[in-house]
Parts: sequence; C-alpha cells; structure tokens
Amino acid sequence: MRDRVLWLGCLVYVALFTWLGSVKFAAHRNLVDFGIFAQTVAGAFGCFCNPVEGNHWAFHFSPILYPVALVVALVRSPLTLVALQAIAGALVAPPVYAMVRPKSGVPLARLAALVVWLYPPLAGLIFGDFHENGFAPAGVAWTLYAFDAGLLAWAFFAALATLLVKEDQAVFLAIGGALGAWRFWGTKRARAAAAITVVSVLVLVLFFGYIQPHVAMGATGSWQPWRFYAWSVPAAAALAAGIAARVGFLLLVFVPLLFLPFRSSIIWLAVAPLGEVLLSRMPTTFTLGTHYAGAWLGYVLTAFAFGLRELEPRRARTAVLVCIGLCMLEFAVADPLHPALNLHWPQPRDVALDRFLQTLPSNAGVATQEEAYTHLALFDRTARPFPETASQPVDACYLLIDLDFPDSPRLQEYGGAVQQLVREGVYLPTAQSGGIVLYRRAKACR
Repeated sequence: MRDRVLWLGCLVYVALFTWLGSVKFAAHRNLVDFGIFAQTVAGAFGCFCNPVEGNHWAFHFSPILYPVALVVALVRSPLTLVALQAIAGALVAPPVYAMVRPKSGVPLARLAALVVWLYPPLAGLIFGDFHENGFAPAGVAWTLYAFDAGLLAWAFFAALATLLVKEDQAVFLAIGGALGAWRFWGTKRARAAAAITVVSVLVLVLFFGYIQPHVAMGATGSWQPWRFYAWSVPAAAALAAGIAARVGFLLLVFVPLLFLPFRSSIIWLAVAPLGEVLLSRMPTTFTLGTHYAGAWLGYVLTAFAFGLRELEPRRARTAVLVCIGLCMLEFAVADPLHPALNLHWPQPRDVALDRFLQTLPSNAGVATQEEAYTHLALFDRTARPFPETASQPVDACYLLIDLDFPDSPRLQEYGGAVQQLVREGVYLPTAQSGGIVLYRRAKACR
C-alpha cells in the first residue's frame, strides 16, 4: 500500500476523470440526475430535497451525501461533485492491488490495478452523472480486502461506510456477511461477518420500517424504485426478447476480465447485485455508462483479484496483459463514455446559455430543459426540469427553452406543451437571446 506507483496512478485517474467531467459539464452534456443530486447535496443540512423527488429520503438511504455536502460547502462548484466521484473511482484500485500483491508480487499487482483503472464499466460509472452509487465500488472493495487480510475492525468500518451509500448495499452486505459467517464459522472472521449482517439488517429495518414511510407519508403508490420490477403479464412474456441484451451486458462485464472472477467463490457475492440490475424490466439498469453499475462493480472486481491471484505467476501475467488489451478493445467498440457525443469544447451555444442563466433572478423558480437545469441546480434550489411527459402540469414562475439544443430530451418531451401554454396565454415571453426564450407566468407567481 506504500507503492508510489499505485498512488501516482490514482492521482492520474482522478485528474483525468475530473478533467473529462469538466469538459462534459461545460458542453452541457449532463442529464437531469446531475441536477437532482446537486440540489440534494446543496440542501443536505436543510430539507435534503430537490424539486423532482421532494425529500430524497423517500427514495433512497444515502447518508453518504452528507460528507459530500461538507466538501461542496467548502468548494461550491459542480466540478466538486465530479472530482469526488473521480476520487471514488480511483480508490477501487488500491484494494485490488493489495489483494493480488501478497501472492503474486508487486509487478502483477500494479498491472491488476491498471486493469481496474481501464475497466470500461467503472469508467462509465465515474464519467456519468454524479450519484451516490459512485462510492459503492470502493467501499465494497475495501471491505472485502480488509476482511481477507484479517483487518476485521477496518473491515467493519469499511462496511459501515458502504452502508451509507444506498439501501441496496445493505441487502448485499447482509447476504455477504451471512455467507462469511457460515464459511468461517467459529472464528473471529465469522463473528465480524455476523456483525456486518446484523448492522445491515438494522439499516434495512430503519430505512424501510421508519425513515422511508415517514418521509413518504401521504404519497400515493408504492416505493418508487419498485417500478423497475413491476412486471406485467405482457412485459414478462416479452422478457425473452430482452435475453440477448442481458447476455450482451454480461459479456461486456466479464470479457474484459477474461472471466477470471468465476475462478473464485467470491463471485457468489456478485449474484444479488447483478440480479438487481438484470431482473429489472427497464434496460437502463443493465446498460453500461449508468450509475446502476455501482451496485455490482465492487464485488466483480474483488472476485477478479481473487481469481487472478490463484493463477501460476506466468499465466497470471499473461492473463492480466490480455485483460488490459480487452479493456482497450471494449473502449474501441462499445465505449460507455460516448466521447463523440459528450466530449467537445464549449460551442457558442454553450457560452450563450451560461451567460443568459447568469441574468436570471436568484431562486427565480425556472422550469427548463436539462442543459440549463444542471447548470442552475447547485445554486438555485427552485430550478427544476420540465416534466417527462406533456400531460403533466408544470408549476413554475418561469419557463426557459433553448432551441439551440434541439436534441434535448426534455425539450423534445415538453416543448410542445410549453408552446401550448404560451398560446393559451398562461405564460408570456419576457426575454429572448438567439434560440433562448424565457417565459413568465401571466398570473402572479407564488
């Protein structure tokens, strides 16, 4: 763990993905979720809410956002979120390095860390919009490394940190802890694993038994994430049509790792996290480049480390070099960063939109498309994106559209509704600059 090459690699990774994230942000390529989490973090010590979800506790157990909020309070910039997620991604490699080094030596451990940094699913997670899920892989990897090394106090501490990320990690750690207690029955490791299971179950009881029902009191319908698993009979019948997409997803996950995770029984810990994304009726969960990868990444990369260190040294070196090549190949044929779309220098339309946003009154109550919403969110708690469908009402003092971003999903979904509201006289144009048009509610705003 004192290898300077390892920590230099971490610094390079952080610098690279912070820079890539800044380019993406300047080009207005972040989506609605970036704004949702920026507003939640900005109000963490108040309502812990945003205009889309209301109170975030009604959706997820994410105390990890409180320390994030402390950092953002010190450096109030959207790029702080980008940098923190890049740091979380970089820190997945050291525990993998540490698990490989004792049996395989420093050179191979360094190459294993390089595989982690080059692993496309991890890159897609870190490059995507900021989410609490971005912290899960590092938390899981450090927990399993410490447990394997016999550092049981540290394993328990890392498990606690992982539990702060999201409620699904409590499910996975409860299962993993139970398996660990059974595997090491009668030892200190078994007691530590059992303690992790107990705490994980307590987190689940606390969230689903008290926090979520209390915060969501009065809301209609079930817990919102259940929509991913609300299989209807026709949808279930069509599941066969989605098998190919799921198999393709698994190939993108395991081919770059040369299927080495399957050489270790640790892969059983990845069954539940992978099941969470594969059993969804919505393909977003098993699409690389989304935050859902955070659920399973830590378990799969830990299994990779265990599988690699079981190989004879020469075979292990060959395998890890092949993994590096396969990671680079996957970037060439299925890059989850989508650089042609997301990475380009700011264009005149980007500069014009940012300048216009600076002229808006503070907390003006603007509903807009994601290009503007993501740049307003951290500093304007009242900003909100347009609704997802034209049938939904919009409750905002101002509406802002930017026709210079014709491919904006929210503009395409709600632009027609905005024009209808203007024709009906509900909103009146109040300012315009190029393709940017600002409308104000005709009646007095709340």
